[in-house]
Amino acid sequence: MKVIGLTGNIGCGKSTVAALLRERGVATIDADEVARDVRRPGSPESVRILDRFGTLDPRQLARLVFEEPVALADLEAIIHPRVRELVGARLDELEQEGAVVAAVEAIKLLESPLRERCDEVWVVVCRPEDALRRLAQRGLSEADVQDRLASQMAAADLVRAADVVIDGSADIGETARQVEVALAGLADRGTSGRL
Repeated sequence: MKVIGLTGNIGCGKSTVAALLRERGVATIDADEVARDVRRPGSPESVRILDRFGTLDPRQLARLVFEEPVALADLEAIIHPRVRELVGARLDELEQEGAVVAAVEAIKLLESPLRERCDEVWVVVCRPEDALRRLAQRGLSEADVQDRLASQMAAADLVRAADVVIDGSADIGETARQVEVALAGLADRGTSGRL
């Protein structure tokens, strides 16, 4: 099974690319979704989050951690080990089920040991104004967006680490074409042994 690591900064279109991959038969795992499950009330991690931050409310947590790098590091130290464990277990299941290609969508993929599970890294990039517009539609202010971007890897560094770069500012038809070309390339590299 080939594993695509799908990453990129907030608002650039990772979820759109993941949806296009699913439409083409690729099993996808959203690390953010796994993290939300890990934080659910009653989980061991939620108890630790409450002890450290006094809240499980996602908006309150975001305000606390994106304004303070130490707080963000503390939250990630609580959540990320369990997320990695669950994503790794799901990849193992998919392989046992005979999946040919799987994708892990994760905003901090390159900083995570999950990177080692990936055969290729696909980075979705977009124009800053497109990310701001999309995130405003989600209710985030420009200051909120800047706080989040400050906690993420610079786009240029992501691109340098990429095997495939997808333009998230393109229209959906062009994005779909880019995904198809990248998938075909993955298959070609798989048969030629270049992965």
